[in-house]
Amino acid sequence: MNIGNSLDELRRQIDTLDSELVKLIAKRAACVKAAAAFKKDSAAVRAPDRVQQVVDKVRLQASEQGLPPEIAESVWRAMIGAFIDYELQQHQQLTVGKSG
Repeated sequence: MNIGNSLDELRRQIDTLDSELVKLIAKRAACVKAAAAFKKDSAAVRAPDRVQQVVDKVRLQASEQGLPPEIAESVWRAMIGAFIDYELQQHQQLTVGKSG
């Protein structure tokens, strides 16, 4: 990857990467929404063992890519926390829909 020769060029690259990340996060959100239908309760949504599994995998991948694992873990834990909240909302809507 060409890092760039000016602050403006770097900012353009960051903006491009941010756009790509938003697209990927939107795809992840669609998967999370679909997963809510398979989970029986909020404990299954929170799934701390799965969270740790994902974090461990991301830390390893980060290290392999030259990214400090602490940064990857921090980003993923924040993202996972937001997605758990989203999935809990989706799960609650599905549960209300089934009982209503």
